[in-house]
Amino acid sequence: MFINFFQALKAAGIPVSLREYLTLMEALDEGVTRYQTEEFYYLSRAALVKDERNLDRFDKVFGHIFKGLEASEDIASAEIPEDWLRKLNEKFLTEEEKAMVEALGGWDKIMEELQKRLAEQKGRHQGGNKWIGTAGTSPFGAYGYNPEGVRIGQDKNRNNRAVKVWDKREFKDLDDTVELGTRNIKIALRRLRKFARTGAADQLDLDTTIKSTANKGYLDLAFVPERHNAVKVLIFFDVGGSMDPHITLCEELFSAVRSEFKHLEYYYFHNCLYETVWKNNRRRQVERISTWDVLNTYSSDYKVIFVGDASMSPYEISHPGGSVEHMNPEAGVMWLQRVMDIYPKSVWLNPTAERYWSYTPSTQMISRIFGERMYGLTLEGLDGAMRELTR
Repeated sequence: MFINFFQALKAAGIPVSLREYLTLMEALDEGVTRYQTEEFYYLSRAALVKDERNLDRFDKVFGHIFKGLEASEDIASAEIPEDWLRKLNEKFLTEEEKAMVEALGGWDKIMEELQKRLAEQKGRHQGGNKWIGTAGTSPFGAYGYNPEGVRIGQDKNRNNRAVKVWDKREFKDLDDTVELGTRNIKIALRRLRKFARTGAADQLDLDTTIKSTANKGYLDLAFVPERHNAVKVLIFFDVGGSMDPHITLCEELFSAVRSEFKHLEYYYFHNCLYETVWKNNRRRQVERISTWDVLNTYSSDYKVIFVGDASMSPYEISHPGGSVEHMNPEAGVMWLQRVMDIYPKSVWLNPTAERYWSYTPSTQMISRIFGERMYGLTLEGLDGAMRELTR
């Protein structure tokens, strides 16, 4: 089994040597660890892995060799979630039916028609193609389908087609204490480093102490300020809506950024940057921060990182009033361009797989605004983004 383990590690591209394998065998012979899977895992990892970038591959090989593959759940015995049953009345159209449903004719026409129908409608409606209701093909309402429309009274999105959302939604703050899975992100972020000694001189300078003591004949302690990463980072996180599936990944990134950069400022936005941002998602309706104040507070030597899937209605970028949540007086593109003008070192990190970017017009628009400096939220993408910011 141990020989198979050694060969599997080499096959996975982990540079493990025969000497390291023999060291592991010697440790087992000396009884360094008991014959328990968890203890052997930590011993073998310490003996065989020299670079933390290989830890994930090591974990996969170890799990395959010593734990086996996990049995898949019996679908027949799985419990159907209650919310699935509650939405049996939702109408899912075939591709042919979807092709027959046409948009009303642009942003201005959609808002004009919404005001008209609000004035005319007298009660609840379901399953139709005109009134504001549920499970139909009307551009206004919930749990139906239309290429463009206003979502009213629906829990989360389904088809990502709404150009405006007429509901108050609650977003969740990212947890910057999450540590699971952040080690590889930290490695990629370390490309963006420039050390400087700052603060009080409270760290022992051993070399200077030895030289000074040797010259003077008595102990002469020398201290220097601690070295910190002097790079300053301003990061904007898109939260809510289509970003909900990416919360865990964003939390891992947030945690890694927190630990790597002493000079870090962060803010939240939704879909596109507008005239205000916030720091507390639960109080975002009452504790807004002027985007102008943010741009005037931090100097142009900050590195700016936007994190978002860039998936939204194109109106949110190109039109005043295009935001799904409020009537923004200026188009989102204006605010993004202001950021680019003030902070020349800016990138956009996208958690959506890059192969899907070309299917979303808004993603292509954001990428062009950022001068094609959009990178995937992967280790390869992070490495490319950090290289861009250090040029």
